[in-house]
Amino acid sequence: MSNVDLDWANIGFGYIQTDKRYVSNFKDGAWDEGCLTEDPNVVLNECAGVLQYAQTVFEGLKAYRTEDGRILTFRPDLNAKRMIDSAKRLEMPPFSEERFIDAVDKVVAANARYVPPFGSGASLYLRPYMFGTNPVIGVKPATEYQFRILVTPVGPYFKGGAKPITIRVSDFDRAAPRGTGHIKAGLNYAMSLHAIVDAHNQGYDENMYLDSHTRTYVEETGGANFIFITKDGKLVTPKSDTILPSITRRSLCYVAEHYLDMEVEEREIPLTEVKEFAECGLCGTAAVISPVGKVVDHGTDICFPSGMTEMGPVTKKLYDTLTGIQMGRIEAPEGWIHEIKL
Repeated sequence: MSNVDLDWANIGFGYIQTDKRYVSNFKDGAWDEGCLTEDPNVVLNECAGVLQYAQTVFEGLKAYRTEDGRILTFRPDLNAKRMIDSAKRLEMPPFSEERFIDAVDKVVAANARYVPPFGSGASLYLRPYMFGTNPVIGVKPATEYQFRILVTPVGPYFKGGAKPITIRVSDFDRAAPRGTGHIKAGLNYAMSLHAIVDAHNQGYDENMYLDSHTRTYVEETGGANFIFITKDGKLVTPKSDTILPSITRRSLCYVAEHYLDMEVEEREIPLTEVKEFAECGLCGTAAVISPVGKVVDHGTDICFPSGMTEMGPVTKKLYDTLTGIQMGRIEAPEGWIHEIKL
């Protein structure tokens, strides 16, 4: 069990410095062997590529402690593959899947005392990221890079945990520039910061972004994908080539079909159809599923029959099944669970 003196049930979703982080550097066309370090600081030249042209990509995944004390990670191979795709899109050298998972193993094992206890509602969040380090003044890719993984124990992403949140249909354009929604890069999320701060100032938890071409179809929020439940119990999720290919959403679709015997549809969802759904949720690594109680469309409230006080019944089944798999309580499909060897 963890021996860190933290109030695990109330830590929130924030940064807590841990013992070690993983670091590897790319220079002269190759990655070095990498190592763990106690130093949390990054020292860069003032003209580093990441500072001048935002050449950086990142991932997010979690480690969980099981009831019998093991530590598990959930589908890290998919995070590795997505980070490779993101790196290629920004002309960065991929960090191989094998090395990615090895780095995950090492950094989690080195910080095992920070993995929250089973049943606490908290988990260990991993943030793998990569950025251009050498001076670049012309508009071109860097030639040297650093790959790092930091870890921090976290609680729920949204305050209130499973309490339904309120979102608005945003007048701002897509969180990601068109054509880059399928990668996880700093520029995607930086583009959404003004919109999310404005939403919070107006009393909303998140933004619902519409497609940038017609502004009629539901896409995603600044940091999560949508799932909807129809009144006859079907899972429906937006289909678009400009939204992030969420690992959590893919996993939920599989769970719905193969564990809960639900029909699943990935298709275009007009904003006008949202009022017809029984339940709505935001899904992603950080939140798993956050239930949405209300969508506000320019003064018009769209309230879901699941109510404003608790997670809807179908969404709750999805949440319980997926988290049960992640924490080792429910048998997982082959390859979904990766155990950290201590």
